[in-house]
Amino acid sequence: MKSPKLEALIAEQRRWQEIVGMSTVADLNGAIRAGHATDIINVCEVLQERKIARVADEIYSLGRRLVLLAGPSSSGKTTTSKRLGIQLAACGLRPLTISMDDYFVNRVNTPLDENGEYDYECLGALDVPYFNKQLSELLAGETVALPRYDFVTGERVPSGRELKLEPNNVLIIEGIHALNPDLTPQISRDEKFLVYVTALTTIRLDAERKISTSDARLLRRMLRDKNFRNYSAEETIHRWPSVRAGEEKWIFPFEDNCDMMVNTALNYELSVLRTHVLPILEEVPESSPEYPEAFRLRQFIGFFEPIRDKQIPPTSLLREFLGGSSFRY
Repeated sequence: MKSPKLEALIAEQRRWQEIVGMSTVADLNGAIRAGHATDIINVCEVLQERKIARVADEIYSLGRRLVLLAGPSSSGKTTTSKRLGIQLAACGLRPLTISMDDYFVNRVNTPLDENGEYDYECLGALDVPYFNKQLSELLAGETVALPRYDFVTGERVPSGRELKLEPNNVLIIEGIHALNPDLTPQISRDEKFLVYVTALTTIRLDAERKISTSDARLLRRMLRDKNFRNYSAEETIHRWPSVRAGEEKWIFPFEDNCDMMVNTALNYELSVLRTHVLPILEEVPESSPEYPEAFRLRQFIGFFEPIRDKQIPPTSLLREFLGGSSFRY
């Protein structure tokens, strides 16, 4: 059973679909072929930005200085936190952002799952004591030297970045566990503003068939892993069941703790991803156990008429996966 907050978010997304006049892939493909791709992109981007602005207005009105932003893998947490920061700056505040990814323990110290593989989704994959030490120092007005996690080497290293909170700062912390009360047990609930970021794909293949939200996020992750983490599509597909299991255990149970939800799915995005993910999926060899899933995803993404990514603005959430963003990651 979906939570009332999630149901409201789905209803909001369907209203957005009515605004752009499409609910199925056939509607989207027809609009693209008719030359309306740019209009669709612009309207979808503005609708999403207006929602982020409403979140910022709520944070500002409540006077919260600590914002915790969570969501499942490839839901676009990082870009959402950066866009939220811009909206908070427009309210006259000075936002600062910390990524929980930089508090991963070194890869060799990551807990193992039941299959003997690294469990990056569990809370134990983070150095929670170290994170809370630095958070306490920040809230006490001290200057801290922030870490950075190197996904290529699997080690946490100095970032060269120092942080100190001033009276007009708002601290945004993003990561998959940000809504878990066990992450920040020393901070009272009324001092925190909790944002849940999801990627609910509500456009349908046709009147009878839905599109899996998990598929859309997997394609996002596959592209990001290839572009920025040096992982193949084969590796990403292999890891995905473990990622999904971790979400069911560590993320979804806490989604209703949030103050507000943001849906980052863009009705046009799979048409943009098509051109980028097809070559990556074609690299999976037929001899691989991951080949059937890669083949299925190739068939799925082939339903979409392609959109050239040069039309995507540099602040778009999709740029987190495509590259070419005006944000620094």
